[in-house]
Amino acid sequence: MHRFQPDALRTAVATVFAAAGCPDAEARQIADHLVDANLAGHDSHGVIRLAKYIDWQRRGMVLPGRALATLRDDGPLLIFDGGFGYGQSLGRAAMAAAIERAMASGLAVMALRNVGHLGRIGAWAEMATAAGLLSIHFVNTSGFGILVAPHGGSDRRLSANPIAAGIPVAGGAPMILDMSTCVVAEGKIQVARNKGMPLPEGAVLDGGGRPTQDAEAFYASPPGAILPIAAHKGSGLSILCEILAGALTGGGSSHPDNPSADRLVNNMLTIVIDADGMAGASAFAADVARLQEWVKGSPPLAPDGEVLVPGEPERRCRAERLAGGIPLDDATCAQIAQAADSVGIASSVLDRARI
Repeated sequence: MHRFQPDALRTAVATVFAAAGCPDAEARQIADHLVDANLAGHDSHGVIRLAKYIDWQRRGMVLPGRALATLRDDGPLLIFDGGFGYGQSLGRAAMAAAIERAMASGLAVMALRNVGHLGRIGAWAEMATAAGLLSIHFVNTSGFGILVAPHGGSDRRLSANPIAAGIPVAGGAPMILDMSTCVVAEGKIQVARNKGMPLPEGAVLDGGGRPTQDAEAFYASPPGAILPIAAHKGSGLSILCEILAGALTGGGSSHPDNPSADRLVNNMLTIVIDADGMAGASAFAADVARLQEWVKGSPPLAPDGEVLVPGEPERRCRAERLAGGIPLDDATCAQIAQAADSVGIASSVLDRARI
């Protein structure tokens, strides 16, 4: 493993995207989002994605420099179409609009459809909590991102379909829930493949519907499938994401007949709420504080154990990696170098960021 200084890594990654044709501001937004995912410990959504994004852009599957098209702006309701642009920049713009509307009206319901990979969905919840707002996010991937077997099934029928939520905590760090409705994100399978590590048991089926811990088997022909979390419960949540993020936004659910099935397209339904207009800011803050104290006060099962609330593992990882650097394996470094070379940047682009 190699370690990289976060800010220097941001600059290196932004340089690659700018050379690929992204406007400078967009290149930086993509880089910031990817490196922030690594800092939070979500390496599956970090800079390991760079080579894949560049390949998708080369093939016209994601388009640089796109702006949001506003399809509806009616009171608390906002509907945007991203025109297959980068999810990191378009997601930020859509969330900024939803936050502004919620601060003015107390509530915003925002539908974002037809954007490239939105990255770590928890980042959008963090935007809302930074403004003192609650949010919940449902995401699906129409067509190209079908990776997950439904409960009781043996092949790919659903997307990874993450759900995220953010809860501001008065005087403390927010609670950020960021989870996939499948056992392991596909990006984590990529990480395991690059590191040559086995997958966890009970996470993946091979192309014949048999349990496997081999990451290569997932990408073989026929391909494998990821299992949903919590059996039928996770499968039900995944179908809910398909309906709320896909069918309801107009982006469509995961299906090979979807018009966007030839590219990776994310769709997101976001609800942003100002607690002051409901329970009242003070009452809400007091109750959240009581709940957090009550939950964390549970005696740990293990002698050295601890009860954590959503967001705590990411904050601890961020502090550790800000101090000690972001770890990247040989394969990921090589993929970034190859992508840099493909857009006319020296393959040594990461060298200045090494610790």
